[in-house]
Amino acid sequence: MKFGKTAALAAIVIAIPTAATAQTVLNVRTLSFAAAHEAATVALEQCRKNGYAVTVTVQDRLGRTKVVLHDDGANPHTIENSLRKAYTSLTSRVPSGDYGKRVTANPTSAGLLQLDKITTLEGALPIFSGPDLVGAIGISGAPGGDKDAACGQAGIDRIAKGLAEK
Repeated sequence: MKFGKTAALAAIVIAIPTAATAQTVLNVRTLSFAAAHEAATVALEQCRKNGYAVTVTVQDRLGRTKVVLHDDGANPHTIENSLRKAYTSLTSRVPSGDYGKRVTANPTSAGLLQLDKITTLEGALPIFSGPDLVGAIGISGAPGGDKDAACGQAGIDRIAKGLAEK
């Protein structure tokens, strides 16, 4: 029994330095409010030019909503839908439509659709700065998710210079 206690004590002593050297503070690259606002505004303007009344939601890397723009005439459900699209794209790191295709093509993945704020609908894009995911933009209200995504891409294109790695 003495050997068991000694081995347990040694395991604890060995684990202490590992825990003590773990990183305490993390630096997370994320989208600024200014960039989120600019991307959302440009996306909304692009959808308006195309004749669509939409809602645009931009989230930062941590899933916090930075901006929601709900246009005059956009249906009420587009607020939640744009959020769900953005969240899906953010957490899956791919366009929401691609995530939807991947999940629906594999019946064993259907359980993922039970997660909060997940959708299979097209219309959101992840936002990267180099290899780092820094946010996502989701749009709802155009007559088709491909049209929502095109407006989102216009917003990302506008802030692309600031997304370049430094």
